[in-house]
Amino acid sequence: MIRKYLLPILAVLGVIVVIVAIVLDNRPKKSAAPPIQWPEVPFSSYVSGAGIVEASNGNIVIGTPVAGIVTAVYVQWGDQVAEGDPLFKIDDHDIQAQRTSANASAGEAKVRLTQAKEQLRLAESVPDQRAVSKDEIGNRRSAVAIAKAAWLSAKARASQVGLTVDRFTVRAMQSGKVLQINIHPGEFAQSGAQGKPLLLIGNIQRLSVRVDIDEFDAFRVTPGAAAVAFVRGAPRRPVSLKFERIEPYVGPKTSLTGSVTERVDSRVLQVIYSFDAIALPVYVGQQMDVYVQTPADPAAIKTAPSSPGKTLPAGAS
Repeated sequence: MIRKYLLPILAVLGVIVVIVAIVLDNRPKKSAAPPIQWPEVPFSSYVSGAGIVEASNGNIVIGTPVAGIVTAVYVQWGDQVAEGDPLFKIDDHDIQAQRTSANASAGEAKVRLTQAKEQLRLAESVPDQRAVSKDEIGNRRSAVAIAKAAWLSAKARASQVGLTVDRFTVRAMQSGKVLQINIHPGEFAQSGAQGKPLLLIGNIQRLSVRVDIDEFDAFRVTPGAAAVAFVRGAPRRPVSLKFERIEPYVGPKTSLTGSVTERVDSRVLQVIYSFDAIALPVYVGQQMDVYVQTPADPAAIKTAPSSPGKTLPAGAS
């Protein structure tokens, strides 16, 4: 009996399963939220570019005029330094020994000059001038001149060695914050151009954004154009930018964004903008998406204003 109805029951169940699967598959699917939220640009006409955050006075690369072993590093990451503050020191034992010798030579030369002057004074103070010949007086005056020249030379040598000693202590040439340290005590510091800076310093109270504009859009950018920037990952947090300058040279693009459509052989025009650091919590070296306003009418580009300092209205977002 069971075997008689088993096959029809299984067939009916199979049909029901197929019908349910078809119905579920044909139901309208909810549209998924876009994985990337694009920023809302407050301009009707604009060009965009990737911007790199920099210190307001530029990222100052610190090197060393003399190569050697680092004996001390006087700063830490994030330290605020003033002009003239020591940053790190190169081993100066050899030059310190030369300094001691040079100072001793200068002291000896000064003593010889004092002796020569005393000998000349004694000869000139003799009551009876006939007791000392004119040649003797001349010789003693020459000895004073020679001793003075030797003392000045030794003094200059000591001063030169002292200046050389000062070069072994690298100091900050501008005030700013220590952004990066790539040297430690015991490591060898090479002089000259480096692939990686020994130290990186910059003034970050106000930040700059170096924007790369593709050469095909360069003609659309006008001096003083308003711009807005968005931090990557925060498309709802715009910051208004102040125009600083256009660097009038189109060069190869060196800052790559990693996009699969990006051309590594493209050339870009660099436009510099700035903003207050408190307006947006970003770090030096961070990338931003920047949108620069352009004239809607291409004919208006020729007569675009050239005054810097134009900013986006405060209410724009």
